[in-house]
Parts: sequence; C-alpha cells; structure tokens
Amino acid sequence: MKKLKNTFIVWIAIYPAITAILLLFGDYLNNLNLFVRTLILTIVLVPLMVYALIPFWTKVFRTAK
Repeated sequence: MKKLKNTFIVWIAIYPAITAILLLFGDYLNNLNLFVRTLILTIVLVPLMVYALIPFWTKVFRTAK
C-alpha cells in the first residue's frame, strides 16, 4: 500500500507541474529541439519535485490520516 501511496503522491505532484509549465511556456518550448526541450523541462521539474512538491504532498497526506 505504501508504494501505491507514493505513486499517487508523485503523480499528483508531477501532472499539474508539467501542465502548468507547458501552459505557460509551451509556445517557447515547441520551437526548441526535442532534446533541448526535455533538458529544460527536467532541469526545472526535478528540483521542483524533489525539494518542493513531493515533500509538500507527502506532508499533506501524512496529516490527512
């Protein structure tokens, strides 16, 4: 059950983050090469996930027991 909860936390963090970045910067990113676009997305999203979103959602679901 813990893996399922962790999977859900990652999904609930990554989906809105990717959607927001593509909504805000999609026109600029579409002009870039696929590899450069992917590099930029991962440079932004990995630290955002590790240091902000995953800890936030983990705390939310820990207190919601």
